Amino acid sequence: MITMDEKTRQILIDSGRLFLKYGIRNLSMDDVSRELCISKKTLYQLCENKSDLIDKILQFHHEESLQSINANVIPGKNAIDNLLDLSRWACSNMKDFSPSHTFELLKYYPDPYKRFMERKRKDTHHWLRLNLEKGIRENLYRKDIDIDLTASMHIQNLEDLFDHDFLASIEISFGRLFEARYESYIRSIATAEGLAYFEKRKSETPE
Repeated sequence: MITMDEKTRQILIDSGRLFLKYGIRNLSMDDVSRELCISKKTLYQLCENKSDLIDKILQFHHEESLQSINANVIPGKNAIDNLLDLSRWACSNMKDFSPSHTFELLKYYPDPYKRFMERKRKDTHHWLRLNLEKGIRENLYRKDIDIDLTASMHIQNLEDLFDHDFLASIEISFGRLFEARYESYIRSIATAEGLAYFEKRKSETPE
């Protein structure tokens, strides 16, 4: 976990926004320091080089995401509500991320991206496992589910949404695609009671 003061936190947030806006490869460390109105010395006190900066941004983003997920998952809600809350939060927070960013990370900064994805998969799998166990106890999810396999397959299906060729071949917004992916997931694991509850929640949600 990154331990940081507010100034460091803001530099990581603002740097991440710059990379999302202009592209990861397009920005140099000089560009970052100039755009953020900080000295290069200040920037290099935080990180050794651009790869290290990206590594820290990704790690910071992951830790912030975990905190937000924990804050959005209310214990008093059932498993389907928790899952829907998570999907809405995730879709909202990924709206500025595109397959081109994934491509740049994979091609030019594979090591930081690999570490980020390993952490993300591990923590997402843990959360989905807890959600599946909770849903089974509540009779909202089927008892015959292979929990580890189901969680792993859902993670892979979510990652596939960021495939550039796939997105370029369809005329659907990422948000709608993400929503459909979660709906398909819920329908694949829900009991009759769970499906009825999900349909009720859908009918209550404004278009």
